[in-house]
Amino acid sequence: DEYQWKGPFYFIQGADPQFGLMKAWAIGDINNGDDEWGEEIKLAEQAVQAINKLNPKPKFFVLCGDLIHGMPGTQWRKGQEQDLKNVLKNTDQDIPLVFVSGNHDIGNTPTRETIDNYCKNWGDDYFSFWVGGVFFLVLNSQLYFDSSKCPELKQVQDVWLNEQLAVAEKHKCKHIIVFQHIPLFLRKPDEDHDYFNLEKSVRREIMEKFHKAGIKAVFSGHYHRNAGGSYRGLEMVVSSAIGCQLGEDTHGLRVVVVTDEKIVHRYYSLNELSSQGIEKELLDMLAKQN
Repeated sequence: DEYQWKGPFYFIQGADPQFGLMKAWAIGDINNGDDEWGEEIKLAEQAVQAINKLNPKPKFFVLCGDLIHGMPGTQWRKGQEQDLKNVLKNTDQDIPLVFVSGNHDIGNTPTRETIDNYCKNWGDDYFSFWVGGVFFLVLNSQLYFDSSKCPELKQVQDVWLNEQLAVAEKHKCKHIIVFQHIPLFLRKPDEDHDYFNLEKSVRREIMEKFHKAGIKAVFSGHYHRNAGGSYRGLEMVVSSAIGCQLGEDTHGLRVVVVTDEKIVHRYYSLNELSSQGIEKELLDMLAKQN
């Protein structure tokens, strides 16, 4: 049923609730300072309340990685995970949750074990799904960042991705949209590699593959600031965090409207989305029946 285009719809993208980072960042101890996350709980609750009030309802709510701050094997991780689950349980049951793995969820250099643990807790680290004629791909971008401890898992994801893109072509989907934690790039496709984007040769290969497949947009987080750019018709959208901000942006969520022709999105602060909801211009796009 979901292979068929039924008219415009929208979804909500959030990133980096990252329970524990605000305290760790404030005291300058990124590795051990994450023993409190009361601020993040409040922000995540505000995000869920804002989403629950929206009318019409979004098709789903995707969280693009770094669900919590505690790296695999660290002290506060279990508590952070439990508290985030407790908050997310209150999401309207008609709004499915989609989880994307981030570097804090599976480690900067993931292993089979850290990925297995993530999958037990949050679901698959990569998968695809259809909504109203649109094909969505969730990727484990950590395998592109550093797969040195599990090269075979990267290979398996690569093979799977090629199969999925063949499926998308066969079904003549309306759009293909990708979710991953680490952006391909922040502003320019040929920018230098650093912690917040993918290594240049890896990036080029993925961008070319995505371009050839006709992928319209990649949504990510990781940067804790809003950014983005484009490569040959592929839009790279980098959304700031629900949790700790590292730049000038405010805690927020992105509203993404998918129409027949295009993908339109806008970042809202949590306060804005809570108090005013989605602006008329985007609601009008949803009301247009094709």
